[in-house]
Amino acid sequence: PLRQADRAIDWRQDTTQAVLRKIRAADGFPGVRDTLNGREVYLHDAHAGDGLHGTPGTLLARCGPAVCRATRDGAVWIGHLRDPNGEHPFKLPATTVLAETCRALPEAEGYPEIRYEQHDGVGYLHFAFYNGAMDAGQCARLRQAFREARRRDTRVIVLMGGPDFWSNGMHLNRIEAADSPADESWRNINAIDDLAEDIISTDTHLTVAALQGNAGAGGVFLARAADRIWARRGVILSPHYRDMGNLHGSEFWTYLLPRCAGEANARQIARARLPMGTGEALALGLIDAAFGFDHGAFVSEVRERAQALAAAPERQRLLEEKNRRRAADEREKPLRSYREQELEEMRLNFYGFDPSYHVARYNFVYKVPKSRTPLTIARHRRKGPDAPLREVS
Repeated sequence: PLRQADRAIDWRQDTTQAVLRKIRAADGFPGVRDTLNGREVYLHDAHAGDGLHGTPGTLLARCGPAVCRATRDGAVWIGHLRDPNGEHPFKLPATTVLAETCRALPEAEGYPEIRYEQHDGVGYLHFAFYNGAMDAGQCARLRQAFREARRRDTRVIVLMGGPDFWSNGMHLNRIEAADSPADESWRNINAIDDLAEDIISTDTHLTVAALQGNAGAGGVFLARAADRIWARRGVILSPHYRDMGNLHGSEFWTYLLPRCAGEANARQIARARLPMGTGEALALGLIDAAFGFDHGAFVSEVRERAQALAAAPERQRLLEEKNRRRAADEREKPLRSYREQELEEMRLNFYGFDPSYHVARYNFVYKVPKSRTPLTIARHRRKGPDAPLREVS
């Protein structure tokens, strides 16, 4: 096994590329052990700090959740840290773990969290949130970026997510570390709902969610808020919340799922509690197209399809049809009603007498193994009409 001594970074001697390789090779777990301001921490989520220089090993700047540290020939952004001896010994944004230190650091641009590009009538909004988790602040920043994208002279907006994850919904680590996890959960889900509502209500553009990477829980339904979902073949979707302590979920899923998949498929998706590939998601109506096995081929085809959609003679007709359907849906049942009903269930999850969500979140964040295999996988323990027959030896 590779030891921490083998991964150790020599900030005076290692190049930027060497530092990036070491951190990325250990990024999921365990990270690279290092010392920052006298604290032993594990480094995660590293990116090149282009254009920044300083005394090797020193902290230079902060940007969003990240801090920038100088290398021998440049600098690296470190987005997340894990302090094994701290109050919260799991991964958190670097600026949270080093809150006192970061107050003295200047702000700079460079950490690749949210960026926008525009070509041939199409706006591409990239958001590479670490592990796909989206806290309330990130949701608010992405919502602002989306609103700015709507004001551009474009006809189609493509929500690109990140190369590894599109979105996995609420940021459970940030919630677990909050003074009041219930309050932070409430703030987080409302921030995601605000973003989803803006996407659903967009009447000036056709919108596309382009899933380069996996999506789970609320992230799946946030993607479904767009007019179309295009997914890379090989992407895994986990469109359920229930295993997180019977969490009800929001992001307007009670409106979006039956609308795209039909009532029967919506019940099947919600009940299954299992991940699915793009073939099954396509058959159930959860996504609209799947193509391209590698990232390069997928992104290239996304651009071709989006530009063709922006230039299509029927684009205006498609936009008008979309707006007529949205207006008819609103008359039948306002979006606000779906949101209020979903959030009433979520309020019980967060503040009610049943602590299942808080226990499940704690176990997830602290990686506590389940005491037994969940029924969704252990088919032999299921009861009821859908249970398979037991084999008799």
